[in-house]
Amino acid sequence: MTTLITGAARGVGRALLEAIAATGDDVIGTFRGATPSGAPGRWLAAEMTDPASLAALGPAMDGAPLDLLVLNAGIYSDRAEGLETGYPPALWAEMFAVNVTAPFLTIQALLPNLRAARGAKIAILSSQMASDTRAPGGSYIYRASKAAVLNLGRNLAADLKSEGIAVGIYHPGWVRTDMGGPGASIDADEAARGLIARFAALSIATTGCFETWDGRPHPF
Repeated sequence: MTTLITGAARGVGRALLEAIAATGDDVIGTFRGATPSGAPGRWLAAEMTDPASLAALGPAMDGAPLDLLVLNAGIYSDRAEGLETGYPPALWAEMFAVNVTAPFLTIQALLPNLRAARGAKIAILSSQMASDTRAPGGSYIYRASKAAVLNLGRNLAADLKSEGIAVGIYHPGWVRTDMGGPGASIDADEAARGLIARFAALSIATTGCFETWDGRPHPF
């Protein structure tokens, strides 16, 4: 089985890569900047804001089947923004490029590889902050981008179901990473274990699901 994880150099992505590599399965991580040191698996450079870089992932796979694509890369850059004068257009553009456009372009680039596998799966890491029913305010760009990628996943699930490719969307938990902060409730290894179990359970019967890392259905 071959898995490709975007944004695998640190945080939840790195924990997922290490946990999957430990099973003996083939795992590929994408990174930006310097090649990660001391990490298992194979690595491909990919800049999430550069469409050409994402398009190059397809040729880099050289036609090899891809069983699982995990779209983990994301940014959360609007915590400190204020409603009255914050949230500049450039920040909207950057966060949507990374959190929404990049997942779509990555899927587009790797669709031939997913089609070459039997029963391939796509896992999109969204967030509980995507939920319309849980909207306490603030972080407008991040919330909007995660809601958009949730919608993207639901529609991809409909379009790819006839091809036998299942799509799941997941809230990874509030994780102690650079993004989640030191006060978060779980560590990256716990999140990774839960998510890997969710990926294993994903099937055509459950395609389009929005679930938490520990297996609970998440409200939309």
